[in-house]
Amino acid sequence: MAVLARWCLHRRLTVVLLWVAVLLGLTAAAAAAGSSYSHRYDAPHTESGRAAALLQEAFPGQAGDSETIVWHTAHGSVRAAAVEQDMARVLDHARTLPGVTSVTGPYGAAGADQVSRDGRTAYATVDYATDADSIGRAQAQALVDTAKAADRPGLEVELGGAAVGSTESAGAHLSEAVGVAVAAVVLLVAFGSFAAMLLPIATALMGCGTAYMGTVLLGHGMTVADFAPMLGMLIGLGVGIDYALFLVTRHRRGLKAGLSVAAAAEQAVATTGRAVVFAGGTVCTALLGMLILRLDFLNGVAVASALTVLLTVAAAVTLLPALLGLIGMRALSRRERRALAAGEEPPVRADGGPQAAPPHGAAARWSAFVERHPRVLAGLAAAVMLVLALPTFALHLGTADQGNDPAGSTTRKAYDLVAQGFGPGTNGPLTLVASTSGARAVVALDDLPRTLRHTPGVASVSAAAFDPSRTTGVVTVVPDSSPQSTATSALVRTLRDQVLPAAEHGTGLKVYVGGATASYDDFAGVVVGKLPLFVGCVVGLGCVLLLLAFRSIGVPVKAAVMNIAAVASSFGVVTAIFQWGWGSEWLGLGRAGPIEPFLPVIMVSVLFGLSMDYQVFLVSRMYEEWRATGDNCRAVRVGLAETSRVINSAAVIMIAVFLAFVLSGDRVIAMFGIGLASAVALDAFVLRTLLVPALMHLLGPANWWLPGWLERRLPRLSIEAPRPALPAPPPLDPALDLLAGARRPAATGTPEDPADRAVPV
Repeated sequence: MAVLARWCLHRRLTVVLLWVAVLLGLTAAAAAAGSSYSHRYDAPHTESGRAAALLQEAFPGQAGDSETIVWHTAHGSVRAAAVEQDMARVLDHARTLPGVTSVTGPYGAAGADQVSRDGRTAYATVDYATDADSIGRAQAQALVDTAKAADRPGLEVELGGAAVGSTESAGAHLSEAVGVAVAAVVLLVAFGSFAAMLLPIATALMGCGTAYMGTVLLGHGMTVADFAPMLGMLIGLGVGIDYALFLVTRHRRGLKAGLSVAAAAEQAVATTGRAVVFAGGTVCTALLGMLILRLDFLNGVAVASALTVLLTVAAAVTLLPALLGLIGMRALSRRERRALAAGEEPPVRADGGPQAAPPHGAAARWSAFVERHPRVLAGLAAAVMLVLALPTFALHLGTADQGNDPAGSTTRKAYDLVAQGFGPGTNGPLTLVASTSGARAVVALDDLPRTLRHTPGVASVSAAAFDPSRTTGVVTVVPDSSPQSTATSALVRTLRDQVLPAAEHGTGLKVYVGGATASYDDFAGVVVGKLPLFVGCVVGLGCVLLLLAFRSIGVPVKAAVMNIAAVASSFGVVTAIFQWGWGSEWLGLGRAGPIEPFLPVIMVSVLFGLSMDYQVFLVSRMYEEWRATGDNCRAVRVGLAETSRVINSAAVIMIAVFLAFVLSGDRVIAMFGIGLASAVALDAFVLRTLLVPALMHLLGPANWWLPGWLERRLPRLSIEAPRPALPAPPPLDPALDLLAGARRPAATGTPEDPADRAVPV
């Protein structure tokens, strides 16, 4: 790492130009290739997947996307001459739009069922030749503009559909700008230097921008979800600014110790830079753990997110040292530069590490307070986490539809008009696709609609339609409940487990239940079924890494429990807001609905990595003090006092970045933003600065216990480069000892020699 830092410092202008060239090159390539994202949740080897494949093979004309134009009259009927004339003109124009293959309207014999019973609502279906992923935003906007041209007082025209929904996503750049602005304020307060404040932001933006363009190109080689670029930007900005914050903090510490700019930057990368690489590698590993689920939809999310973290780490350890060399001493504030020149700076270790003087200030007082009341504070923190986690037990996984869009969106209005005029199930009918081998199977399928009409939960059923060879048939079932309702999911299970097997018996008929609800339920079932394996792998990996780094059984076990607590509590917050609807409409996040089935997987991956960052940063300082003194109370107190400020600053930045993405207008991204922000807030302000140190005080030297046989067999791992041996630390301020009021028990066993050799990461 020191060699890399030295190279980047000596060729700093070259490094900056290389990063700019890569960003511009990828931007040009992405602009030329265009984006190719997916919003389909396809789970392999499921019943809905087989239904979709069979339908596409037998009815290729139905493989394209369908959008809906809905109109409603405040007074009178949609069959009134003026209304019919206006809407007929709209539908005729829609037929001429690029990519449209057909438009089926209500003004004709075939469309009689497309007018509501009260005659005030009607809809038309616009079919495209390709699926929604292949319909450009300009094409969808042309349809919206065409239909909206007829909107006037007394006649409301709205549109629904996946392609139309893509025209309403807005606010992405606003959310990024707000998050960066808040981060800039926190950095300016922390550093007191405008130049130092700019460095973490510039580094994170360069890494995220490069990754964003790379994700655009990645979409042409594998399935990448439509929310993956924004998710990557959300994660990248958060971790990128934090990683750069740690490096700049260490660099500034070296400058205050009297080191030259080059020496301080080199030392920062050689020490904290190693921790950044370790932390980033952990996040990437956790994200790539999603590959074990074998879901194409999540594979693209995993690779795109890991690519973003990888590039932000690369920018932190290459671009940042070059920028530090360019700004020189301006990394310090003017006051700090004057104090340094006058010899007034407080003593700092020459290696840029934690100061040798006893910790003081609010952080030290808080640390002593935790030491005095570990049981009460641990109980209080555990109670907070438990209460917030309670809604998780009511978690309902499913996929929100356009009925969950913000109230003012055209897709939400179209959804509500269709539900009011034709019933909620019209927005998401079930598609029964049958394989008919023989005459008996054809007869059985013809008779099936009569059986289905008497099934509880069914509002209407279409007659069976066959392909030309009569080997495949389709029946459309409209439930009497909305697509995301648990009642509709129950109907899917009833059809699959009871109704259809009885109809198939002895006929050679095989019917598969497809459609939006069935597909979402199957996807959620696959994810939930593999979730224990995934969580076990991620948590197990973290425990192994911490075991190697800290030579302790207690540290990794506590870290695993803390990670699970942070995930459970953040899920509780997400459930309350998005599933129960506590403030969701007020926040502009739409109506309450189910939680996306992929949310737990992605959040576990991201939170595991972020929690590891804070755990490593906090416990590594405690471990260093423990090895030097063998005094657990001192180790916990000093570690918390010296790291809590940086952890809190990093957490505030990350929380601000995550919460800013609520402004994106995208429900999925808002879920991630609120979930990650709440998890980071709880992790930093409740777990790492309260519950973890309180538990470590209660456990005493047992925190660092490791069986001898395991100690002898484990390889040594150090997160930061070994430092030269230092003199024994001075005694803590007696006033702080009195404040803590704690008796430090003698260490059981001999602490490790600080000069023990270790294998660097």
